[in-house]
Amino acid sequence: MSAVEERPARPRAGDRPLRVVLADDQALLRGALRVLVESEPDMEVVGEATDGAEAVELARTAGPDVVLMDIRMPRTDGLAATREITADPALNGVAVLVLTTFEADEYVVQAILAGAAGFLGKGAEPAELLGGIRTVAAGDALLSPSATKSLIARFVSQQHGDAGAVAVSGLDALTVREREVLVEVAGGLSNAAIAVRLGVSPLTVKTHINHTMAKLAARDRAQLVVAAYESGLVRPHPR
Repeated sequence: MSAVEERPARPRAGDRPLRVVLADDQALLRGALRVLVESEPDMEVVGEATDGAEAVELARTAGPDVVLMDIRMPRTDGLAATREITADPALNGVAVLVLTTFEADEYVVQAILAGAAGFLGKGAEPAELLGGIRTVAAGDALLSPSATKSLIARFVSQQHGDAGAVAVSGLDALTVREREVLVEVAGGLSNAAIAVRLGVSPLTVKTHINHTMAKLAARDRAQLVVAAYESGLVRPHPR
């Protein structure tokens, strides 16, 4: 699921290849990823990091479009590195795509909250990974709807327990239609599917999402899902 126009497109000079940094402490996996990425004529690997600190340094010096970030690494982990990259205005053009062994991992949600553009399991098919790189490099969010909903619902439940909804700044400023769109986004629907369900055009849906993001100060689609659950606008289904 991608979120068109929910982040500014990351411009690239001319037709130069997408520049990718690989961050993983396993040399064998980095080698396999390098072979895969460099098999594509529109991509190149510009650096390899064995921990989060190296990933941040390469994000600043190698000029990547995308950092493929493992979460569990020694010393500085991928979560801390993601926070540092996305918090640095000078790295606004760098997208972080998290790679994880287990999608059912609380750290994945924290990475998304920290600004990661999305995540993929390490068991993803090669075409899925390459497509994911292109998706986040274009400024879109890459989310697995079912996994993301499940993870965020569990995260919110763990954070707030039985206390129920929490105040989400900007929620009261949403129009009725913007709230409806937010609910559908939290349900994992694409913009096209939301347009069909609400009987509006996809362009109208994108406009509502952009306005909602601005009002809630959300970086991307994933953070809209979190806001919907935290506010109580959407509630986890009982197991």
